[in-house]
Amino acid sequence: MGAWSPLHFGAVWDNRGMQVFGNYINGEWVTAGPTFENRNPANTDEVVGLMAKGSAADVERAAEAAQAAFPKWSQLAGPARGNYLFKVAELLDQRFDAIAAEMTREEGKTLPEAKGETRRAINIFRYFGGEGSRLPGFLVPSERDRVHMFALRKPLGVVGLITPWNFPIAIPAWKLAPALICGNTVVLKPASASPLCAWRIVEACHDAGIPPGVVNFVAGSGGELGSALLNAKALRAVSFTGSTEIGHWIHAEASKRRLRIQLEMGGKNPTIVLADANFAAAVENVVNAAFFSTGQKCTATSRAIVEEPIYDRFLDALIERTKKLKVGDGMSAGVDIGPAIDQAQLDTNIRYCEIGAKEAGAPRVGGKRVTGPGYDKGFFFEPTIFADVTSEMRIAQEEVFGPVLAVMKAKDAADALRIANEIPLGLSSSIQTSSLSHAFDFIYGAEAGLLTVNLPSAGVEYQLPFGGTKDSSFGPKEQGPAAMEFYSDLKTIYLKY
Repeated sequence: MGAWSPLHFGAVWDNRGMQVFGNYINGEWVTAGPTFENRNPANTDEVVGLMAKGSAADVERAAEAAQAAFPKWSQLAGPARGNYLFKVAELLDQRFDAIAAEMTREEGKTLPEAKGETRRAINIFRYFGGEGSRLPGFLVPSERDRVHMFALRKPLGVVGLITPWNFPIAIPAWKLAPALICGNTVVLKPASASPLCAWRIVEACHDAGIPPGVVNFVAGSGGELGSALLNAKALRAVSFTGSTEIGHWIHAEASKRRLRIQLEMGGKNPTIVLADANFAAAVENVVNAAFFSTGQKCTATSRAIVEEPIYDRFLDALIERTKKLKVGDGMSAGVDIGPAIDQAQLDTNIRYCEIGAKEAGAPRVGGKRVTGPGYDKGFFFEPTIFADVTSEMRIAQEEVFGPVLAVMKAKDAADALRIANEIPLGLSSSIQTSSLSHAFDFIYGAEAGLLTVNLPSAGVEYQLPFGGTKDSSFGPKEQGPAAMEFYSDLKTIYLKY
């Protein structure tokens, strides 16, 4: 295929010499029509590229193409579908450095974080490529004589994937790969704030020879395209990751058509720090989970619930460690925290810090936009800590999705668990303790779908199920073997011989 560069044939250039990345429908790149800018949040003077702005008609054409491609793709043997996924992984691996750099430029996370996420996407395609040789069903004995009973997995049909901006390659990968290996065809709608990484996955699918119509990509307005996708006649299921508000809207709209839905939404995740914890490790774990990736993770720690005997000492250590974090352009060496994704998220960070100051007093560290040379053209915000926060405060209840941490005091382990659970969300939860009993009390008592012990609340692997509980999630889990449950159905057979 020859050497690859980021300036690949799936993109064209407009009359200003700017790169335009087209939508992908029925095996063809579509660049005609309006575009929207994909800007670097660390330097808004830089346009990473122009994305073709899709329309409702584009979504309908993409769904029709997916429906037409479904019979042949679904009848292809699972190992053969797996071979395509292995090839996608190989191509992404060859393009690893360029994709990671593009991720930092379009989303803002540091280059080491971008490289880690790109590697994860590659591993996800390899993992699900292997699932093509398994696709497990059921084989059980019958109570009747000479009756053979078994159940086979079958694909759903056309699946819509709506992905967020904060993990712009990993989340498209962990939705797309299991959808394809189960035999479905796909319409992918990425977040407008960081669509290029998902585009690169689709480009790799094209270069791997996945047949036309199996994978389709339409970027543009979330409201217009989301409505069009949910109303597309061919659609049978939709998987969404994003805000709780939009997730509730999708639930209502999809239910009108009885579509299968999978929703991963918000979190207000606690880390419990008990007096018996490894003190230094607990400080590092809380700082990592609260502030890395600029706090823009649905699994980020936004509440640190600290046992009373060590509260003051832990708060002081947390503040001192946070002051050492370096904010800046994620492409620069030594930077710990990149910018907020856009002006809207920056405004949200500022607004919640104003709310927090009224509720809990001035932040102990941070709380302001970072300005000055090297910062004025980006959406940089200081990592922020509020102390003595109580459960009724908004900064203890509402998701900020930025580097804002509320530190809360608990009387003991039982009180800490009570505080951790008294919110409507339940995505991830963490405990820092050296007590096996406290750890298991937490494991069995925490109201969250993802639990960590002596680790940050953020940071998952692809081999196990991922998802929350309460208002954080709806539908089957993502990732690992559990992903197959959403993207396939079962056909049960009774055979008399």
